[in-house]
Amino acid sequence: MSEFTTLVLTLDSGDDTGDVVIKLRPDLAPNHVERIATLANSGFYDGVVFHRVIDGFMAQGGDPTGRGSGGSDLPDMAQEFSDEPHVRGVCSMARTMNPNSANSQFFICLDDATFLDRQYTVWGEVTQGMEHVDALPKGEPPRNPGKIVKARAE
Repeated sequence: MSEFTTLVLTLDSGDDTGDVVIKLRPDLAPNHVERIATLANSGFYDGVVFHRVIDGFMAQGGDPTGRGSGGSDLPDMAQEFSDEPHVRGVCSMARTMNPNSANSQFFICLDDATFLDRQYTVWGEVTQGMEHVDALPKGEPPRNPGKIVKARAE
């Protein structure tokens, strides 16, 4: 089980900058938590944009190319689906149609999205700073996307 309990993302939306504190959930997805923590502490997420932000739905980032089609050099991961609901503030892994294709991309629910339940791996939940996620520029992709200035697992 992961030694990390928290992920802190410093976000810059252009108009707003601040820390988002995410409680990690190794009880739900130990392998995904370990992956997120490893990537965060290696600097992988630093400077990466939120390439897809849909108002009332979710903000997606974690692709180093900024286009939504890339990932880390690490292998894709097997799903760790759970009964945890996708509600506002929940952090979950993005993937292709293949349920075992999660790599580095993730999303934060801006609103309840329970139609995603048991289809995507929940790995955390925002406990502070959700206003900074809400402030991210919207679009697919946003004209001037918000970005992760710094990510660190603690």
